[in-house]
Amino acid sequence: MPLVESGGTTMPRGKYPDERVDVSTQMTPAEMKAFVRNHFEEFVNRKNLNVADVNFAPEFLDHGNDVPPGLASGPAGAKQDVGTAYQRFPDLHVEILDLLAEGDRVAVRNPWTGTEATSGTRYEFSGIVMWRVAHHQLVERSAYLTPPRPLTV
Repeated sequence: MPLVESGGTTMPRGKYPDERVDVSTQMTPAEMKAFVRNHFEEFVNRKNLNVADVNFAPEFLDHGNDVPPGLASGPAGAKQDVGTAYQRFPDLHVEILDLLAEGDRVAVRNPWTGTEATSGTRYEFSGIVMWRVAHHQLVERSAYLTPPRPLTV
């Protein structure tokens, strides 16, 4: 089916909801979910900070409760924040439990685990993240993460 603007927020690509292209993102919900899943895998689990220069828009804004005061906007701030987390938790890992997409937003529910470098204590925390996507990049993040807490054996 050709990409024809329908006058609303989506353009048809197929007959199922996950096949409809959002005008602002130029992506289907399925493509946006795959993009965000791959972002977490590469940026966090594979510790590839350089992917931030591709995945985050220059105008990226982070509104998470975990964002340190004065953090720069754009890819530089995201790299600094996650780079600091890697230093504290060298084996930091995130798992995606839920991934939902609608319009230009992708919501993620995920637990995180990592071993603190200085103490050897294993920690966990979890969060809900809402990403806004535009022009195939992450342009905004709103998140709530629980504080890290020691894992009990």
